[in-house]
Amino acid sequence: MMAKIRAGLLSLRDLFATAWWIFLIAGLGFVVAYQFVEPAPPKRMVITTGGESGAYYQFAQRYAAILARDGIELEVRTSAGSLENIERLKNDEADIGFVQGGVIALPEGDEAPEDSGLRSLGSMFYEPAWVFYRGERRLSRLTDLQGKRIAIGQEGSGVRQLAEQLLDANEIPLGRNLVPMSGLNAAEELQQGRIDAAFIIAAENAPVVQVLLRSPGIRVMSFAQSAAYQRRFPFLTRLTFPQGVADLVRNFPPADIRLLAPTANLIVRDDLHPALQALLLQAASEVHGKSGFFQDAGEFPAYKDPMLPLSSEAARYYKSGPPFLQRYLPFWMAVLADRLIVMLVPIFALLIPLLKVAPAVYNWRVRSKVFRCYGELKFLEDDLRHHFDPARLADYRDRLDALDEEASQLHVPLTFTDLVYTLREHVNLVRHILDKRESQA
Repeated sequence: MMAKIRAGLLSLRDLFATAWWIFLIAGLGFVVAYQFVEPAPPKRMVITTGGESGAYYQFAQRYAAILARDGIELEVRTSAGSLENIERLKNDEADIGFVQGGVIALPEGDEAPEDSGLRSLGSMFYEPAWVFYRGERRLSRLTDLQGKRIAIGQEGSGVRQLAEQLLDANEIPLGRNLVPMSGLNAAEELQQGRIDAAFIIAAENAPVVQVLLRSPGIRVMSFAQSAAYQRRFPFLTRLTFPQGVADLVRNFPPADIRLLAPTANLIVRDDLHPALQALLLQAASEVHGKSGFFQDAGEFPAYKDPMLPLSSEAARYYKSGPPFLQRYLPFWMAVLADRLIVMLVPIFALLIPLLKVAPAVYNWRVRSKVFRCYGELKFLEDDLRHHFDPARLADYRDRLDALDEEASQLHVPLTFTDLVYTLREHVNLVRHILDKRESQA
């Protein structure tokens, strides 16, 4: 048993003595490959939304529930709106934020700035701009609101910025008649008659929209100039709220309503881990991919507003869908496998050719021990055949004995022991030549 163990250790010693340079090269390849491996994604992200009664906040809560299934914590923070969300992203106070289309003005040439440090994951849904007003007379143009008290949203919100753009385009002064109020507060003021109109940007199922649609004496403006607005403001999309879509029995609304809508865009810092971007887009597809009053199934998410460059990870997602490994493996396992592939591919690219060479090197190393003895034996045989000197008989025998002793002491793996026995047979063969020469002398 001990002999077998020694033989095994001997083989391992020869193997390591032969292959140490292979392990060294592979180790260097590992170190170089590791420089290109993305770090593991963090387990926590922060998303900045809007008020707790708004659609941004509600959708973010749904994202958080979906991401929690993959062990990612999404902290939802409320804000005053899109402008504050942008500032938080730029100041590294959040990783993700909802931003209303048109809030970031494009420079000349309609090309998104590349150096903002922010990237878009695309548009998530339409945000219809509802203009609710009091009165029996139907209004279809913003100029009809001249001189009226209008709620245009809080300072820093996307609804306020859009309202000011549209009112300014209609030459309505941005003065004391504009009230910094939004959401359910604006709805209550409008119901009580303390204001005359309110700009509301929200999905059709938002509580504030549902309340105002069903409030007596409150009407919705149908934009007669919707095509002109879309030409003037490319980030706006013309939408139609079809007759009867909310309630077929009561035929509500009683006629088609033409609306304008920016899109709600999901913006991330450009250093957000690519795996988390892909996971976030999968959550967004689950939340926003269904059909609705204004969208077809599968229409969102999509890159509809070029106010910021599209993330490279989002571009791949829209072209090919979720990353291959994330389609079939749990998120953490897919990330681990993806990181390992980056490290192992270059290592295997080195190991495969090296391992093809290694057996030949190993074979040469073991045989070289035996071949050194053969070289000495060959010199001795030539000496006996061509330069035999009877006075040197003792020296000849000492050299043969030394070679025989050296051959018996050679440590080679078991698979190469035949070489040792063959060597000893050849030593005896030369010994017979010596005996023959001695007898002839």
